[in-house]
Amino acid sequence: MKIEVFSDIACPWCYIGKRRFERALAAFPHPVEVVYRPYQLVPDAPAEATPHRAWLAERYGPQSRAMDDRVAALGAAEGIRYDFDAALHANTFDGHRLLRLAAVEYGLPVQHDLKERLLAAHFSDGVDIGDHEALTGIAVSAGLDRARVDAYLASDEGAAEVTAELDEARAIGITSVPTFVIDDTWAVQGAQESSTFLRALEQAAAEGSVGAHAAAHGDGEACADGSCAV
Repeated sequence: MKIEVFSDIACPWCYIGKRRFERALAAFPHPVEVVYRPYQLVPDAPAEATPHRAWLAERYGPQSRAMDDRVAALGAAEGIRYDFDAALHANTFDGHRLLRLAAVEYGLPVQHDLKERLLAAHFSDGVDIGDHEALTGIAVSAGLDRARVDAYLASDEGAAEVTAELDEARAIGITSVPTFVIDDTWAVQGAQESSTFLRALEQAAAEGSVGAHAAAHGDGEACADGSCAV
């Protein structure tokens, strides 16, 4: 079974969804290949990072702090520490390039580790995930070679491939993240509870996925076009 996870590094529900999904995988008795695919909630985010709180308040007004507080509370239940006062609004394109590099040259387990580190850097540690020096440090901590990463980020290598994957996501109808696509057939949207993910996995395995053409939806929160359903 192959699962493609469409998510953005700057999506708070993607972090919660990752934790809940991983708990479901731990209870699922069959082998699963998981690969992270790129999605950008704010593709035109500027190269220079700005404070998250100010950006969100400009976008959503007074309710923005309550939105963050709810995410932080739910994240804490999943072992995630959100620090939205320190978080920076930054462009995630180069982070997605690195995730592709990790998958292609280092393997999917390294990609998964890098994804976790990027999310933690952004949401917990106030790191500018658009900054090449910061990205290099995160990538090296996940096992990537420093010289390779430095050269990669200094070039446009991987940019065309990531752009193509972003286009593909839109072409197949991905409009919110996280979205978990099982064997090109099932789609589970949002940061669902682990039990919902597990049921979807079990149903896909039972029906062999092929030909099922079903989508699992629930009351899990997702981010679409830069906004979070709360």
